[in-house]
Amino acid sequence: MNIPELLLAQKAFFASQTTKDLSFRKSSLQRLQAELVKRENDIVAALHQDFKKSAYEAVMTETSIVLSELKLAIKNLGSWSKPKRVRPSILNFPSSAKIYKEPYGNTLIIAPWNYPYQLAIAPVIGAVAAGNTVVLKPSELTPNTSALIKSIIENVFDSRHVAVVEGGIPETQELLAQRWDYLFFTGSVPVGKIVAKAAAEHLTPVTLELGGKSPCIVDDSASIDLAAKRIVWGKFINGGQTCIAPDYLLIHPSVKDAFVEAFKKEVAKAYGENPENSEDFPRIVNTKNFDRLTKMLENETCLIGGTSNREDCYIAPTLIDEPSLDSEVMKGEIFGPILPLVTFHSEQDLERIIGTYDKPLALYVFTGKKAFAKRIIQRYSFGGGTINDTTVHFANHRLPFGGVGESGIGGYHGKQSFDTFSHHKGVVSRGTWLDIPTRYAPYKGKLKQLKTLMKFG
Repeated sequence: MNIPELLLAQKAFFASQTTKDLSFRKSSLQRLQAELVKRENDIVAALHQDFKKSAYEAVMTETSIVLSELKLAIKNLGSWSKPKRVRPSILNFPSSAKIYKEPYGNTLIIAPWNYPYQLAIAPVIGAVAAGNTVVLKPSELTPNTSALIKSIIENVFDSRHVAVVEGGIPETQELLAQRWDYLFFTGSVPVGKIVAKAAAEHLTPVTLELGGKSPCIVDDSASIDLAAKRIVWGKFINGGQTCIAPDYLLIHPSVKDAFVEAFKKEVAKAYGENPENSEDFPRIVNTKNFDRLTKMLENETCLIGGTSNREDCYIAPTLIDEPSLDSEVMKGEIFGPILPLVTFHSEQDLERIIGTYDKPLALYVFTGKKAFAKRIIQRYSFGGGTINDTTVHFANHRLPFGGVGESGIGGYHGKQSFDTFSHHKGVVSRGTWLDIPTRYAPYKGKLKQLKTLMKFG
């Protein structure tokens, strides 16, 4: 079945009202849950084949998160789907008012390569829970995971309900040329702009989960040893290929030397004296990205790391000392195991440096001063962040996850995934036993009465 035929089949299936049935949605999610539990070892193996991700990281950052999202959706589907009663307006007296949540219809989800399982399946859960049909396009850069996802989806779903389309740029372009009811994309800012243009052709609502140059601030009151440990973890997990990883470090000069020493010790603790031999340190996804990253190391001073092996797509955990803001490593999102270190002396310095870039997906601040942390959080616009840690805000399904400005549009996780894939339809039910005449023409002599009513909304 080609792409236009697949979309037509899904349109017909959605029109049949089958996906709107709550018991159908729940049983679909339960079947998916059973299949994912059964195939967990296969998923872990595929992720290792694609870029040597360890079993621990695969479970922590991929399979466990997906199963948590599934369990939450299955448990709460009934309550999430119920119409929500809201206070009626006195202008409509007598009346009641409710918000109904209905599926958009036929949805397209385009997934990235960096967390190729989690970032593909998690939005599918939200779309199915909300009652939509889904076409999922996994990343061609992680072929083993992509093929496994296709196998899983085909074992669980009728293709008229959820289907996987594999392939590269031509297939993605063909998918984007179709008319969808909702479009969900996770990936880079440049590709996100292409997706947004395609969605605009049909005025298709869209969620864009993108990225950006996420700052990590360490001030002179921070717990340096703990900051180093948590930054090493957040930066180098998944080989640095994480959209919310600290992208550059802003550190007060009074604690720079202590931090560098602590950073070196933490890297050695995590990955050994030679991280290339560590089973816990993943590889860069392909040689194209490897070459892009190693170019950033040219003419830079490395306080730690800086070594690489192209045959194995390995780049060591690297800390760069004081790069110019005009340098290659400071131009855009790094998306690899390279962390530039830049000193700051004042909050004006922070404003000058952070203001150089678009609104980031994440921001982190390590400090012992609550007032300083509060000023940073309130001063800068970013998708989400953490005080005295990195990336962990992602793990709380009660928090929305998404960007702002160039780092993204919309959000998801937990209940918000359901809401993202639902149209919220407001409905007023008017009583018939009374009909206040104020709103009807002729209007002469009614203006004062109208203004009084409008005060109460």
